[in-house]
Amino acid sequence: MRLAREIARHNRLYHDQDAPEISDAEYDALVRENLELEVRFPHLVRADSPSSVVGAAPSGPLAKVTHARPMLSLENAFSTEEVEEFVRRVRRFLSLGEQEPVALTAEPKIDGLSCSLRYESGRLILAATRGDGTVGEDVTPNARTIGDIPQQLTGAPVVLEVRGEVYMSKTDFAALNARQEASAAKIFANPRNAAAGSLRQKDPSMTAARPLRFLAHGWGECSEPLGATQAEAVERLRTLGFPIADQFRRCDTVEDALAHYAAIEHARADLPFDIDGVVYKVDRLDWQERLGFVARAPRWALAHKFPAEKAETTLEKIEIQVGRTGKLTPVGRLTPVGVGGVIVSNVTLHNRDEISRLGLREGDRVRIQRAGDVIPQVVENLTRDEPRTPFVYPDHCPICGSEAVAEEGEVDIRCTGGLICPAQRIERLKHFVSRGALDIDGLGEKTIEEFTTLGWLHGPADIFRLAEHRADLLGREGWKEKSVDNLLAAIDARVGFDSARLLFGLGIRHIGAVTAKDLLRHFGTIEALRDAATGPDAQAELSAVEGVGPAVAEAIVDFFHEEHNQDELADLLALARPAPFVSNARQTEWTGKTIVFTGSLETMSRDEAKAQAERLGAKAAGSVSAKTDLVVAGPGAGSKLKKAEELGIRVVGEEEWARIVAGATG
Repeated sequence: MRLAREIARHNRLYHDQDAPEISDAEYDALVRENLELEVRFPHLVRADSPSSVVGAAPSGPLAKVTHARPMLSLENAFSTEEVEEFVRRVRRFLSLGEQEPVALTAEPKIDGLSCSLRYESGRLILAATRGDGTVGEDVTPNARTIGDIPQQLTGAPVVLEVRGEVYMSKTDFAALNARQEASAAKIFANPRNAAAGSLRQKDPSMTAARPLRFLAHGWGECSEPLGATQAEAVERLRTLGFPIADQFRRCDTVEDALAHYAAIEHARADLPFDIDGVVYKVDRLDWQERLGFVARAPRWALAHKFPAEKAETTLEKIEIQVGRTGKLTPVGRLTPVGVGGVIVSNVTLHNRDEISRLGLREGDRVRIQRAGDVIPQVVENLTRDEPRTPFVYPDHCPICGSEAVAEEGEVDIRCTGGLICPAQRIERLKHFVSRGALDIDGLGEKTIEEFTTLGWLHGPADIFRLAEHRADLLGREGWKEKSVDNLLAAIDARVGFDSARLLFGLGIRHIGAVTAKDLLRHFGTIEALRDAATGPDAQAELSAVEGVGPAVAEAIVDFFHEEHNQDELADLLALARPAPFVSNARQTEWTGKTIVFTGSLETMSRDEAKAQAERLGAKAAGSVSAKTDLVVAGPGAGSKLKKAEELGIRVVGEEEWARIVAGATG
């Protein structure tokens, strides 16, 4: 929870306030650490995890703009092996043979501010920042002052959104800061901050006075294809008048792409702009279309970041924090040290085993790494052989004093206090109202702590009773009639809210945002899920849900079989009245139906087939039953095909399935 909050704070500082406190590499390190923790501990996955969130919602004075097509982020890689695995994943998803060439484009990843330029009939009508990927800020008057951005296009598609980076060259940045210093004005930390702050001025004349540049690297909505490949489309953008990075290359193999990465890294210091890596994209656009997207990034692109930096410092103190699930997490407080221009003072130590593995004690001299596999992390204890008092990991919660234990087969130590533990109560409530759950504006960390201390909040249902305390709240410092009414209105707006978000907000172990959607896509309502979880065949019925394994099923059963959980949930549902889950998939004749894929699919991978079914609004199941509506069978189909025939279920081959998809999505 602390790590997620820290990343969210840095997101806001970087994307919305243009005032980052850490470097891009340090931020990547935090996200990388979060991703590793999510892989190791899937029950901690949040809907607003950095793995699924793009940028930050804009909160400034500029008008908000909804992008016609989302402006997504990129998956990161930090090693040659990860880049090679990226290409292997592409091959697997597209069912390509080992001899099938997979050409990539490679270009420098410029450290600027992402911007989308929309042209209609050749005329620039809108420029917008990325924002949170869905909603950005209107910076059209400002963008018109940038010389690299054409105001009129000749020979362009009727609708064309060009996407790229607004940046400031290193030379121009140095000159700007010299002028700022001479006039006793704000000094910018780096070129990216300067570019972002300049583009997002309310007064376009301020932007015009700043030396901003633009480089195009892609596109959004487009009324006609720009080419058959990424390279062709980028060349088309160049001919239309958009600047393209000189280092843009088409690479026939992954080896060629890695060689170009090395060349760009070697030339990095001499480039006119700041970069933090190289971006690879699958060259064929028809393959990009098939590969599609995951939560916040395309499957067909990858950012290969530059290597880590290391430094030595002293581990001054090891502190234990208690998270919303009761996990005791050790945090190292360091003597602040500069690593590549960034000051690092804290590091996550993960768990008891990690402390033991490194032999860490307060006072040890340690080597830390600022970017890489788990960042920031301690990679070496330089004084482990020196005599020093060993660190004793607590066996009781430092907050409530309850016993702290590890479940069988787990390394994490957890407080057993549950809701009697103030740390867990507050953290669970903060999770319930967080952006990924109910997202209640005005009910932040300090407010929850205040209301909990007053005894107004004991569980999630009490949030919907806060109106009973309106008079008392008006008498408290800092609360005026408008702020109180705004808070109560924000709470009231969540009555009848999304059931998947509410389920995720309950904080059930192993139930992240994706799993919550999988469960409600299957059961429809939380009440139906509860009935299944308390039924005689609960474990089997839950395990049959796509994406739900035995551990998740067991956690759900355990939660719903606790009487106090049932009581709290019943209380909450009576007040919140969540709406039945509605899928984002398009409505087709297959909406709500169940499809099973079996055998060796020859024209697509199993993942691609399932993704197609979900886009039709159908559920892709792993086994055939009387509830199955269609079976798509490839060569070698066995018992599932036989069972389908016995039950009289319609069976089609891949060709007919392709016609079904084309007919439903055409």
